[in-house]
Amino acid sequence: MGDVLAGFHATWEFADDSVLIRYERGIRTPKLLQVLGERRVPLAALDTVTLAPGRRGTVVLRAVPRAGADPLMEAAAGQLKENCDPYRLVLPAEREELAGFHAAQIRDRLGPGAAEPTESFLVAAPEGPQQFKAYDGKASFDGSVVSFRWSRTGASSAKWKAGDQSFPVAALSGVEWRSPEILDGYLRLLPRHPTPCTAAAPGTAPGPDAAAGPAADHDPAAVVFGLGYGPVHESLPFAAAVLAATRSGAARSDTSETAPAVAALRSDPADIAERIRHLGELHLAGLLTDEEFTTKKKELLAQL
Repeated sequence: MGDVLAGFHATWEFADDSVLIRYERGIRTPKLLQVLGERRVPLAALDTVTLAPGRRGTVVLRAVPRAGADPLMEAAAGQLKENCDPYRLVLPAEREELAGFHAAQIRDRLGPGAAEPTESFLVAAPEGPQQFKAYDGKASFDGSVVSFRWSRTGASSAKWKAGDQSFPVAALSGVEWRSPEILDGYLRLLPRHPTPCTAAAPGTAPGPDAAAGPAADHDPAAVVFGLGYGPVHESLPFAAAVLAATRSGAARSDTSETAPAVAALRSDPADIAERIRHLGELHLAGLLTDEEFTTKKKELLAQL
């Protein structure tokens, strides 16, 4: 094939076995697409390609990924707005014939099992960002461990009691991402071996009733969004990267499977002192018992 089709916000470059999608960095391009930069989508990752009339003299060429092929779309779970769909190319109506030609070319190259779910991800996860600020803390991911560091002003007392969290991806089965553009958005990590009180449906099903267990603002395995924190272009690529890592065979080993789900994080002395002061305030307010305060203080001092 080897042709290029340029549309609004993106350009598709066609190869025999894939489509390279490059997203523009213009001010009108949605931030999520700008963050993605470019993505190579193997034809084996596609279910079909459609062409339909768009708005105001445009046509829309859209590739439909197979279920399980793209960690970004799996994490999004149908919550992306239309203009943020990375598989959607909007073109002037006069390019309809050319777009139809390329759509037909792709469909001809799809195998008989195109409509079936894939056994593994076929599209690479976004490379970044690997950290973002949520309303109640900061989330970071180094490729093997997800860390949550709670904010003094946003985190609930339940999360302060639990302390900062560190989760090896080998101990996780997936993620649950609820868009910050929907009420009560959050990112929740799903354990590979859940306890009865924290069990949740595996995968990334959205919705307020999708997972059992504590509410996100009281769950140490979740960070919550809101007031501009955890925007789609930051939290969704993060969620997709974590999801891809949980499915990677390289991320699982006999030792990592038995690694503790929570590990202490190293901090500078000034930060430790600030956290101890905050725990003291919670203790004085009656939100921490004497035993809880003493235990958490010892844990923080051990990080020095």
